[in-house]
Amino acid sequence: MNLTEAYAAYLPAVEAEMRSLLSAGDPALTRHYALMQYHMGWLDANLAPANAPSGKRVRPMLCLLACAAAGGDPRRALPAAAGLELLHNFSLIHDDIEDNSLTRRHRPTVWALFGLPLACNAGDAMFSLAHLAFFRLPAHDVLAESALRALQVFDETCTALTEGQFLDMSFETRVDVTVDEYFAMIAGKTGALLGAAPEIGALLAGAPPEIAAAYRRFGRALGRAFQLQDDVLGIWGDETLTGKSAASDILSKKKSLPVVYALSGETAGPELQRLYAGPAFGAPDVPVVLGLLERAGAQAYVETCVGDALHEARQALASVEARVGPAAQFPLYELLAALLGRRS
Repeated sequence: MNLTEAYAAYLPAVEAEMRSLLSAGDPALTRHYALMQYHMGWLDANLAPANAPSGKRVRPMLCLLACAAAGGDPRRALPAAAGLELLHNFSLIHDDIEDNSLTRRHRPTVWALFGLPLACNAGDAMFSLAHLAFFRLPAHDVLAESALRALQVFDETCTALTEGQFLDMSFETRVDVTVDEYFAMIAGKTGALLGAAPEIGALLAGAPPEIAAAYRRFGRALGRAFQLQDDVLGIWGDETLTGKSAASDILSKKKSLPVVYALSGETAGPELQRLYAGPAFGAPDVPVVLGLLERAGAQAYVETCVGDALHEARQALASVEARVGPAAQFPLYELLAALLGRRS
């Protein structure tokens, strides 16, 4: 099975599982669940059925592909795959509130459309429902011990997500963020969930700890590469493909890795620190910052880091290939290539 076939086989079942979880039993709660369904792309701003952009569903696919690669039946892992995607979307609802973001996927964010109190409550509900998804595993013939271990990994991931988000928010007012601190932040905010997804899939397949750990390393390295590529696209990406202004990350003084690397260097660091500690940026500041990033070699540095992370992800898969077989991992290699070959 290749990646296209895997998406066709698994994604409808994941969507059905999530829709089942995000459905109101009490008519009085219909609007509460509709806010979550709007965020998922299933409803429009008037809460009528829609087919809006809904993300790549990378996390559930990682879970199911790793489960299959480790010799399990992916259908048994469907509740966990749904829970992982709901956790990811919970984090996006709350991130949008914390970052004061007005749009996501070219639509108004939940809080911007329905207000902060309802959006915060909807995010909390999605967090709870993500956990309840795991309690469906025994009905899919998953042993209670395996389900409990998967839930432990899931809860540890929830904590890591909040830690990464805390670090990210703390960086907003600092100009002395180090490269090591940045990598610690994305390990929690991006890497933790992308690492947990294939690890949980392998655990639900009954894989031994060393194989589950290899898939965790794979997912975390993929997450690091994905985030770093996002950092590059956020500054040097093609606006017609990324859907946002290439200047937005600079104008918002976002502490992405190119900026952190340049801030901490001697070549452009002092001048860049002065700018980032000063007043809000305007359009004339953008070319100045771009020039300083170029002087520091920031883009080349981050692209080297992407390559290192990609190599680490491939090594993690290779480390278990003799035990699971190369054909079983082919869709995971394809997913890695698809995510890291993107331009938007």
